[in-house]
Amino acid sequence: MRVLVVEDHVELAETIAAGLRREGMAIDIVHDGAGALVQANLYDYDVILLDRDLPGLHGDQVCERLTAADGRARILMLTASGGISDRVTGLSLGADDYLPKPFAFAELVARIRALARRAQPALPPMLEHGDLQLDTARRLARRGGAALDLSAKELAVLELLMAADGAVISTEELLARAWDEAADPFTNVVKVTISRLRRKLGEPAVIETVQGAGYRI
Repeated sequence: MRVLVVEDHVELAETIAAGLRREGMAIDIVHDGAGALVQANLYDYDVILLDRDLPGLHGDQVCERLTAADGRARILMLTASGGISDRVTGLSLGADDYLPKPFAFAELVARIRALARRAQPALPPMLEHGDLQLDTARRLARRGGAALDLSAKELAVLELLMAADGAVISTEELLARAWDEAADPFTNVVKVTISRLRRKLGEPAVIETVQGAGYRI
């Protein structure tokens, strides 16, 4: 899952991003409205976390322009104004959800995941392939009934592959969906992660390399 955090308070933006990365999400950050519009045109985000009270180009204007562009990304608006009228205004501008500050981080994660499910075809709560199972809600993987100790990034890659249901996923798509813009497209980070994932999944192997195309379950 790829998320854009639009927040002018640098420290808060970094704190949110760090927490969401621990949840296995790929996070990009911008600190102003104009930057948000540029970034949203560059990448196919699942969710855009948008601070309403941005300097310069206000969050309301950003929300309106993003909605008018009819992109796939869902918009979660954040603001210190938590009154009913403020929420109604935010939702009327095209935001998909609205969360007043301060907020519980666990609630933020839950709302982002809920919006991401609306941004793409819904995944079943349990993905299965033979004796391999992935609980998409609890972020837990098992094989042969035994729990697998997977990192957040390995879980993200496994989910993308299992959700594809046998279709080939290219290295470029894995990089775009499971990593953020800081990832160097010329590195072998996807290959290394796949290698670690294969080792942890054990035998018989379930991830196939399709030469020149990518990977599939």
